[in-house]
Amino acid sequence: MWETLGTVRDLGRLQEIASVLIRYGFGDVVKRIGMAGALERAGRLLHWHHAEQMLRMESPVRLRRALQELGPTFVKLGQVLATRVDLLPPDWTAELGGLQNAVPALPWDAIRPQLVEDLGRDPEELFVRLERAPLAAASLAQAHRAWLADGTAVVLKVRRPGIREVIEADLRLLARLAEIVEVQAPDLKRYRPREIVQQFAISLRRELDFAAECRNAERIAANFAGFDGILIPRVHWQWTCERLNVQDHVDGIAGSDLAAVDAAGLDRRALARTGAAIVLKMVLEDGWFHADPHPGNVFYLADGRIAVIDFGMVGRISAQRRVQVAQLLHGLVAQDAEAVTDILLEWTDGGIDVDETRLQADTEQFTDQYRGVPLKDLRMGAMLVEVTAILRRHRLSLPPDLALMIKAFLTLEGLGRQLDPDFDMAGEARPYVEQAMLRRYSPRTLARRGRRSMLGLVDLLGDLPRDLRRLLQAARRGRMRAQIEVPTLDAFGERIDRAANRMTMGIVTAALIIGSSIVMNSVGGGVPNRWLMALGVLGFLGAAFAGVWILVSIWRSGRRR
Repeated sequence: MWETLGTVRDLGRLQEIASVLIRYGFGDVVKRIGMAGALERAGRLLHWHHAEQMLRMESPVRLRRALQELGPTFVKLGQVLATRVDLLPPDWTAELGGLQNAVPALPWDAIRPQLVEDLGRDPEELFVRLERAPLAAASLAQAHRAWLADGTAVVLKVRRPGIREVIEADLRLLARLAEIVEVQAPDLKRYRPREIVQQFAISLRRELDFAAECRNAERIAANFAGFDGILIPRVHWQWTCERLNVQDHVDGIAGSDLAAVDAAGLDRRALARTGAAIVLKMVLEDGWFHADPHPGNVFYLADGRIAVIDFGMVGRISAQRRVQVAQLLHGLVAQDAEAVTDILLEWTDGGIDVDETRLQADTEQFTDQYRGVPLKDLRMGAMLVEVTAILRRHRLSLPPDLALMIKAFLTLEGLGRQLDPDFDMAGEARPYVEQAMLRRYSPRTLARRGRRSMLGLVDLLGDLPRDLRRLLQAARRGRMRAQIEVPTLDAFGERIDRAANRMTMGIVTAALIIGSSIVMNSVGGGVPNRWLMALGVLGFLGAAFAGVWILVSIWRSGRRR
């Protein structure tokens, strides 16, 4: 599979990725998935002797630094992996959560041509003042402040020129890498690498579309109509497009600057409760939430409101999933081990064999330690971390939408406790959980579900005669087929196929040797005989190459076993 990566557009990037991984002590990964062999056969030299000093670092640190060096695609991948608290231990997610997008800003002359193209005219004609020095620079974009004719301060978020081509090349490599990992490393298959890469590619492509980011912001702003505690910057659509986002500038205190919060005389406890209300409403009521509410995306305003920016990464929770989340949180708060176990089993991949008795026992042991603990002393974040640890022990993984939600909860509680050490996440969540449960079993909801079920039953009964008639017609015509898939037989068939290929190559090799020997023995003298000599030599060379192929194939099969 890696041979197909030996193209002009991707081979150089593949060598760069392999070199960085080797330098940070992940050379075994490079060898295991076949990157080394493919690059060496393509004539690319890999340096294997620079990893000794890196091995003194902890593995999470080495991975973070490698991803940081590989550029924006891999930085974003690390940030997504930091949300997978169900797959990675806390020390890994904490380290990957420290990945920063901050990179050196591009000079103004490098981004101005693209900005002129997107605005349709020179930016100096549209804005009475524009700062060429950026407010911030990240891996995907950089931001510049400007002022409109009426004095309104705005921010121009400009996508880096040429960044899409780099990301698309990386996504192609990651997709093929995920396929190979599932084949070459079956023990890593439970992490669902292909699914993670697919979800990551969708998320990253959406994040590259700044117009989609603005639509996300306006959708969440509409959900908070009438809620006075939040500010979402207004979008200026006349200048916004895929590569440019123009919105109002937020003049507030950064979420990490607690000293400034105190200096401004803001009520920390009120800010913590407002932040909790914002996130809980997004997750448990609206089902559409900001998936990356870290301190850099949060600002505290002088009037006590909280401004939220950067809606490039959002999560969506369906109505059914919101009910399950409410049931899980209710089970944790009420120490109901059976309810927690039932929800975890509902989230389990059907293809994974789960020891339900052991899972139930682990869940009961976990909830028992909180029995009798006052609600204000419960640490929701710690409880969710322990639940994900149970998932890892049982080789289970969460659906991607739930992983984003749990990460948002953990970030929320961390921000809340920074503002107020006595922040009670469980107490703040309880009213929302109870409301979600009441909505689930309200008379109106039950009537709607009953009506939907009744209509579905009527449709099923109405279609039943036609479906039975088609089934009987197919049986009379001999078109009925039963398809049975047995994975062990498929693997056995692959082995038989490989053995047959080797046998065929062996026969061809023997024929080449015999034929070449006959040709060589028939050589006498004269010019025509030199051509026979050359034909015989070519036959022997072909036999040698075929023999080497057979030996390598047998050796690789032995390594797989």
